Amino acid sequence: MSRRIEVEGLTKRWPQPGGTTKTAVDGISFVVEPGEVFGLLGPNGAGKTTTLRMLVGLEKPDEGTARLLGVDVHREPIRARRNLGYLSTTSGLPARLTVREVLDVTARVQGVRDAAAAVERVIRTFRLSSFSSQFISTLSTGMLQRTRLAVAFVHEPPLLVLDEPASGLDVVASEELLSFVVRARDGGAGVLLSTHVIAEAEEVCDRVLILLEGQVAAIGTPAELCAAHGADSLRAVFRSLVRSRDAGSPQ
Repeated sequence: MSRRIEVEGLTKRWPQPGGTTKTAVDGISFVVEPGEVFGLLGPNGAGKTTTLRMLVGLEKPDEGTARLLGVDVHREPIRARRNLGYLSTTSGLPARLTVREVLDVTARVQGVRDAAAAVERVIRTFRLSSFSSQFISTLSTGMLQRTRLAVAFVHEPPLLVLDEPASGLDVVASEELLSFVVRARDGGAGVLLSTHVIAEAEEVCDRVLILLEGQVAAIGTPAELCAAHGADSLRAVFRSLVRSRDAGSPQ
């Protein structure tokens, strides 16, 4: 059985006024290997979130396929998502449950054998103990994001899809998050990390895909992309690609 994330020719078009369509994601393909952090980079509106939503089965592609551990997401969504941890920018949690209760329910739904131990593990990892008895509705933005992360990690999935996971976190919490992503990778997980923060990608990503206007503008290791574009940093590569796109856009 394949142990990776596979995306082939994913395409999504949105209907527009007047019967036209806008192509949000245009035939993109990539693979995330086990033991790899794969970064998905792009400016706002590049198609990153749409790509992730198709990958985890929340949006149906107009063309192309997405497979998790070899299972087609859109033919067998429940089976495909069984070994996935997913964090979106809008992940909702039950407002009237406590943090601990949400984690316990998630662990049990995911079939974790020792749910109590798994809950305690992520409470320690994400420093939730000081507010683990609070209701979700009372949490600050940073507390809520850390809880969402714990929910995504509680069943120790072999695949992780994280959409802007450091959003709302302070500097210390962001650094701790990235450290945990690296530990998950070193433990054999395949991690797809979507971010617009280039420094995050430079720090933890083994390979990156730069997405512009729904198309693959570049893909490779940070070192490969820097060499190919004569740049000294991933940030410089990104700026160069965005400027080239803007220069080629019709006025």
